Amino acid sequence: MTDNKTTHFGFKTVPVQEKAGHVADVFHSVAGKYDLMNDLMSGGIHRLWKRYTIELSGVRSGQRVLDIAGGTGDLTVKFSRLVGPTGEVVLADINDSMLKVGRDKLTDRGAAGNVRYAQADAQYLPFPDNTFDCITIAFGLRNVTDKDLALQSMLRVLKPGGRLLVLEFSTPTSGLLGKVYDFYSFNLLPRIGQLVAHDADSYQYLAESIRMHPDQETLKQMMADAGFVNIDYHNMTGGIVALHRGFKP
Repeated sequence: MTDNKTTHFGFKTVPVQEKAGHVADVFHSVAGKYDLMNDLMSGGIHRLWKRYTIELSGVRSGQRVLDIAGGTGDLTVKFSRLVGPTGEVVLADINDSMLKVGRDKLTDRGAAGNVRYAQADAQYLPFPDNTFDCITIAFGLRNVTDKDLALQSMLRVLKPGGRLLVLEFSTPTSGLLGKVYDFYSFNLLPRIGQLVAHDADSYQYLAESIRMHPDQETLKQMMADAGFVNIDYHNMTGGIVALHRGFKP
């Protein structure tokens, strides 16, 4: 909790002011292999999770979208096509290494015309009130130091009637699946990280950060406490991942 000036970094307890730096170090380390590792870690299923997020977003031509913790731009490139030349997508990430990889990737795919980039902290979004029709944060909320503050910040910059979609690892609905998932996360994932990205520690942190993230119902309540309404969530792959959606009144 931020009240006592400490928070969790994976399973470790660190001073609040140090967490962002630790998280930054992780993503500086893995940025270059991020897309490859996503495919290896999920068997490519992350593409289906993201496609479902796009479908539920309801994004249309001419709208403004903010992709927080957008990393290498998987969602941004799809939103760019949906909003068209009269719309805009902002790819935001707190980590400049990830942002550079995303910018290069999107430029290569010809999606640069209606996309702009912002190095931004989800807790203190540098945008005016009531700016965006839709905000997404995919696999990023668990890395934020103060999730409640970030949710309030997202609500502020959404237009009335706008929606937030949070795609994040969550709690498996089956105990057996949970045990298999734990074995994979803590035994195999760091080894894959070592072999491919030459960094076992960062992937050990990623596994730990997933376990420390609020479960489905807790995150739903956090969104309600922040001021979102009509909140629902959809479990995918047995609850390994959940997509939460809420609206600004």
